[in-house]
Formats: sequence, C-alpha cells, structure tokens
Amino acid sequence: RSASAFLPSAARSSVGSSSGRLAARSLTSSTCTNSRAAGCVSLVSSSMQRCSNTINNSQSINNKHISNSRLFSAVAQESEAATTEEEDDDDEEEELPTNDSDNDLLKLRHTSAHVMAMAVQQTFPEAQVTIGPWIDNGFYYDFYFPETTDAETGEAIPSRKLSDQDLKAIKKAMDKIIGADYPIIREEVSREEAKKRIESINEPFKLEILDSIKTEPITIYSIGDEWWDLCAGPHVESTGQLPKKAIALQSVAGAYWRGDEKREMLQRIYATAWKDPKQLKLYKKRMEEAKKRDHRVLGKKLDLFSIQEDAGGGLVFWHPKGSTVRRKIEDFWKEAHIAQDYDIVYTPHIANLDLWKTSGHYDFYREGMFDQMDVENEVYQIKPMNCPFHCLMFKDSIRSYRDLPFRWGELGTVYRYERSGTLHGLMRVRGFTQDDAHIFCLPEQLQSEIVDVLKLTKDILSRFGFNKYELMVSTRPEKSVGSDQIWDDATKALVGALDELGWEYGTDEGGGAFYGPKIDLKIKDAIGRTWQCSTVQCDFNLPERFDLEYVSAEGKKERPIMVHRAIFGSIERFFGILVENTAGDLPFWLAPTQLKLLPVTDAVVDYCKEVAKKANKMGLRVEVDRGAERLAKQIRNAEQSRIPVMAVVGMKEMEEGTLALRSRKLGDLGSFAVDDLLSELKRCDDDAVEMTVMGEVAEKEEAPASE
Repeated sequence: RSASAFLPSAARSSVGSSSGRLAARSLTSSTCTNSRAAGCVSLVSSSMQRCSNTINNSQSINNKHISNSRLFSAVAQESEAATTEEEDDDDEEEELPTNDSDNDLLKLRHTSAHVMAMAVQQTFPEAQVTIGPWIDNGFYYDFYFPETTDAETGEAIPSRKLSDQDLKAIKKAMDKIIGADYPIIREEVSREEAKKRIESINEPFKLEILDSIKTEPITIYSIGDEWWDLCAGPHVESTGQLPKKAIALQSVAGAYWRGDEKREMLQRIYATAWKDPKQLKLYKKRMEEAKKRDHRVLGKKLDLFSIQEDAGGGLVFWHPKGSTVRRKIEDFWKEAHIAQDYDIVYTPHIANLDLWKTSGHYDFYREGMFDQMDVENEVYQIKPMNCPFHCLMFKDSIRSYRDLPFRWGELGTVYRYERSGTLHGLMRVRGFTQDDAHIFCLPEQLQSEIVDVLKLTKDILSRFGFNKYELMVSTRPEKSVGSDQIWDDATKALVGALDELGWEYGTDEGGGAFYGPKIDLKIKDAIGRTWQCSTVQCDFNLPERFDLEYVSAEGKKERPIMVHRAIFGSIERFFGILVENTAGDLPFWLAPTQLKLLPVTDAVVDYCKEVAKKANKMGLRVEVDRGAERLAKQIRNAEQSRIPVMAVVGMKEMEEGTLALRSRKLGDLGSFAVDDLLSELKRCDDDAVEMTVMGEVAEKEEAPASE
C-alpha cells in the first residue's frame, strides 16, 4: 500500500528595501477558500507582494516606533546554505515504517507476540493465553492469571499482578527463545483435532477462540516443538530472524475478556517491535515527546477543557479558553463550506426509535447506542448519527434533477455508548460533534463532487498546519448492498477523483463499508504519528431505505447518490490532535489569548484596558494582566500560558500611545504605535499568519522639513 503527502512545500523568498528589512516566516502553507479570498491560495506567495510594498513604503518614527510594518507576513530571508542545511536535517529524520507499508515488519511483530506469550508461560506456568494481535507500533498479548495453591501449605495464592521486574524476566526469556532460532511451523488441523489439543493443555480461552472461528481448516503456528497457538499468520520463518535489541516490553494494563466487564479481568502486556535498534530508538524518542504533548495534561494546564466524572465519563466540558478555540475552528469550518456552496443545517438531538429502525442503525449498531427513553408512550432514541435526519429533509419535498447536487453540512452533536475502559480524553468520548456533511447528487456528478470534497479537505486541514497525508481507497466487501454496476461506477468515481488531482493512494481490497466504497485520509502530526480524520463514503443503502427519489430529465423517478463526508471526524478528537501537534502552542489565529498587556505600574492599567477594549472590538483576543506580580513573573506566566504575543506597558508607552512588543518565540521586538500594531495583528488573525523569524528594521531617514 502506497501513500504520500500531496501538498507542495511552502515557497521561500525574501523581501526588503534600501531603508530596512523586516522578515518573518509563514508557518501556514495555504488558506482555505472563504469570504475573503477565492480559491486555495498559497499564503506565502499571496502575501509576498503586499509585504514588499508595505515594507518599502513604511514610515519610521522616532523611538523605534514603526508604522504600517508587516510584522508577521514577510518570508524569512535565508541563505542557500541555511536552506540546504534545514532540508538535510529533514532528510535525516527517518520515516518509521508501518504495518501497512512493510509486510516484513508486520510478520516480525506477529511472531514477537507469540515469542512473548511463550516466554510468559515459561516464566509463569500458571498463565493462560488469550489473544495477541499486532497494533500500529507493536503488539500486545492478554493473559489470565488464576489463583493457585501452595503445594506445601495448601494455602490459596492470589492471582499474579505483573510488575516491571516481571517484564524484565519475560524479556530475558524472549531473548533466549530468539537466540535458540526455533523454526516457525504452520500446520492445518481439523476442528476436532484443535479442540483435543487445547483441552490437553487446559486453555479454556483458546476453546472460546476456536468456537469463534467459522472457517476450516484450523491453522496452528508452533515455535519449534515448544509452544503453539491458534493463528492465521503471517509469521517469519524462525525466531532467530527477530532483532532482540529492537523489541521492548512497555507496560501492563487491565482488560476484560471480550471487553465484557462481567468476564475475567486479564493482564495485557504492551510491547513495541521494529526492524532494527535505530528505529526503536527513534520510536522511543517520539514517545517521550508524545508524553509532553498529551492533550489531557495540556488541556488541564492551559485550562481548555475537562471531563467531569461527577457528570459522567466521556462527556466534555469546554472551559472559556477551549470554547474560544473551538468557536474559531467551527467559524472557519462554516465559512469554508458556505464559500463552497454548502448549506448549513441543524437537526434534533433525539428522534423516534422508528427512524433508527428505518435507517438500520437499530439493527446493526444497537450496541453503540444509548438506551431508549419513553416520551408520552412513544420510544425515542438519542442520536448516534446525523445522516438519517438529512435523509428526512431530502424527502420532505419533490426533488428535480435540476436541483441536484444538495450539499448539507452540520456540526451535529451525537452520542454513542463506549465502555468506560475505552474512554480516553478527547480521543474517545461518549458525546461529540461531527463535522458532518451529506451530498445528494446525480451519478454523473459524483466524481466532480468528490474532487471538490478532497480539495476542500486539503484546504481546511492545511489551515491548521496538516499537510502530510496518507490516503486509502476501500473497495466492496463480501457482504454489501447495491448492484455490481453502481459499486463499479462509484469506485471508479473515487479513484478517478484521486487520479484527477494527481494524489497517490493505496487500495484496501474489500475494506469498504457494506453500503459503499470510501476514501479514508490520515494526517501526519509533528512527531510522525498518523491520525484517521477525514473520510468520503458513497452510500447506496440509505437512499434505498428512505426511498429517496428525484425526477430525472425523462420524467422518471430515480435514486440519488448519497455521499457521507467528514473532514475533522469530530471536533473533540481533532481538537485533541491539534493540541498534541502544537504541544499546546496554538497558532496566533487560534490562540485563546493572542496578546497580553503587562502593566509595569498601576498608573497605566486604565491605558491598558482602553487598548484591550479597542482590540477586542476589532475581533482580537486581548487581556490585561492584573499587575500583581513583578514584570519578570508576568512575562513567565504569559509564556507558560502559551500566549503568542505580549506587550510591556510603562509610563513611556502610555504617553506616546505605543506598546513595547514581545513575542513568545522571538523575544523583544521593539515599540509600535497602537493603531498600527492592532491593525497588523488583525490582518494576521484573518489570514492565519504565524511569525517565527524576525529581521531588523532600519529607521528611514526623515525628509528635510519644508521651508
């Protein structure tokens, strides 16, 4: 499976004038189409001419006050050597392989899981094995430790709780197994033979696994003559092919058998495995960085959100600062969609249970839904999805082929039951807001609609700094609805859209939903992790279930094609990804507080409040520090709160109508006239410009006074 990033790197250039040079780099490679701009335009290239003109024509004033200067927009002037060095550093950052891209790595991890299970049972003979799959960065295995009896005293010994010392002992046993270079042997047996072998070693969980396998023959993989397990493969040829120095046992966690809290509590050992020690070292480095970026920790530290257990797990409380960021995200999403001819709609949070029976969710998705409620002798269901509501809206009127396509977007909050053990910050919750949209179109419109969806997806994600993606087309599974012709046409439309854009993608044969093929997009974050976010899915099921129709040019009633699509996936999860990607250092346009005024004395507090009032009326987010701390402490507090810009305000600034500016990333920048500074900050907020490099600004010689 191949995948690649499809966005070009941001251009580099420089601007300047004979009188001086102001330089700053844009972190945002492009802006999305909105009411302020037409089309997807490179922020760097679109800003350069304006920046150059502004700088060349800027007027310097005394005391290093600068008027009309483009503080944030000019592109950093860098030497060729510096550019080359930076690119070389990027090349040195090795791209870690994935299970999808490297089948040998997948085999290595799968065999490592078997070796670990064997090592556990060698070290602790009472352990019973359950399941041990590979996962994104390694593998895990679940074990059950029953109570045992002391052979001498007959006293009951509580079930073992694995410790860090136990993990070291297990890893040592694994290394011996790897060093012995046992062959990995595949064997096919009958169901009766498999059951007989399992019963002979008293492994009750394996019997349950055997019962869940519906195909025959049953495959068994053995490590020499020492150990075996039910398994479909694949594996390496022998244990000696495993790189023992590239395998590490990480942690132990609890897990219920089959995810059922009424069943046995198991102990899950997580491990990571790579092809060589260098990859393991890089992975560990990234994991250390990931700990620093944990959105749950940063969310509390920066006062963005909380999960209030008194109200129930998996329910998010958005604090004022987090709400501010969320509002900016949602406003941008709405503007971008309206500019692309979407209509924004709103639908209820509950509906009669009959609706969910019509859609099929009650039959196929009941376990993920909350219990129903009785309302005046009718049964209602809190919604787990938005799509049935949009189907009802489509059906509300007679539709003509001339009306199509309809593009309806909704930031709709849905509620899904998740077991408490699976909840995880903002990444896995019970109530969340999908950035949902549904397109109802003619078959011949499908490819162009998908092209536009993909372009919009790129525009929106790049605004938030995500410009490296992996794409996968998933095709028809064995169990599906719809004719061969409609599946073929829809799949061709998905592939045709990607080919039209020149984007590379992989293919997951048989991985589509039962109701239609789809494109899934994963974004890559600052430390190389991939996150599933965007999806584009064709649906032949709901139009049939809801009997959706339009009148064709021939006067016949036809079924529309329905497209489900989401760009963020959910606001909550995307917010968590964004916080971790930026380590809480949100870009200027998203920062809860963009500018903090730091009064040096109480005498300037009223001046600061007037500046803040003016800035807030312009749509900027400016706060005034209480001034109760020393200046150094005020600055430190602002920096720890990840506020991008701050201004030190003393008597001089008040008398001259200026602000002494300080950037969190660049340090002291000098003094600026208030109106000019606020105007520039507003432009940066509107255009999502981020400053990382600042050059010198030379004062322009004053013109001789006129006689």
